[in-house]
Amino acid sequence: MNTLASDNAALDAGPVQRWNAALAGGVCATAWFLATPGFVGSVALGAVLEAMNFRSLRCNGEMVFSQAVSGSALAAAGFGLRFSLLLAAITGSLYAGAHPVGLVIGLSLIVPSSLISAWIARPRDTDAAPLDPEEANWDEWNPWFARENTSDDEDSL
Repeated sequence: MNTLASDNAALDAGPVQRWNAALAGGVCATAWFLATPGFVGSVALGAVLEAMNFRSLRCNGEMVFSQAVSGSALAAAGFGLRFSLLLAAITGSLYAGAHPVGLVIGLSLIVPSSLISAWIARPRDTDAAPLDPEEANWDEWNPWFARENTSDDEDSL
């Protein structure tokens, strides 16, 4: 029986989480040489809080989309609980003396991680024809509602 961590779905980190760990390590290493130890600790603490928050968000999303959780009330309660715990952790760390800028940098590392992962996972179709801006069908499509235009659409805008 193979018990490697990669075979265990509960321990599997998605590409966003792997990029997040790599960026957090790089930012902490860079901050180690450029800033004070308190700033580095705040960046690391922010990265840990953000990684736990994103991991919880990912697990909750997987449960909702796999129909393991029935109803939206439980998902909303989990959402509120997650943000309450995150708020308590951020408030406690600021009262304990964490550097606010370092904490925000650490908490914000998920954004470039998500963008890098999305860029890598983009479709590789380079032979797609460009869209013709003079196409008559563009007038029939409403991008705000993601459907074809109806007579009610022009009244509601």
